[in-house]
Amino acid sequence: MEKRFHLAIGVRDIARTVDDYTARLGASPIVHIPGEYALFKTDALNISLRRVAGDKTGLRHMGWESDAFFGFNSEIDTNGYEWEYFDAIAQKKEILAVWPHADVSKL
Repeated sequence: MEKRFHLAIGVRDIARTVDDYTARLGASPIVHIPGEYALFKTDALNISLRRVAGDKTGLRHMGWESDAFFGFNSEIDTNGYEWEYFDAIAQKKEILAVWPHADVSKL
């Protein structure tokens, strides 16, 4: 079962963070809603960036993306961190629920 580690990070400035992560990862986001959201995917890693206000920056949750999962599930670990388990279709639906006009064709 192939899995891609997922990190969801809250940031204040999407544009600056996209530039930074594009350089760090050597790849552009496959979904980008300017000023709001960006999703990067590599062979091993899935990073979603979402604009947040105030002191809500940092790790939002983590988890795994895999076609072996059906839909979307989440749980809280012993340290209080949320872990999400989902397939690409569930991720696409989640993005479109918030940004209905997002280009998710690369997912």
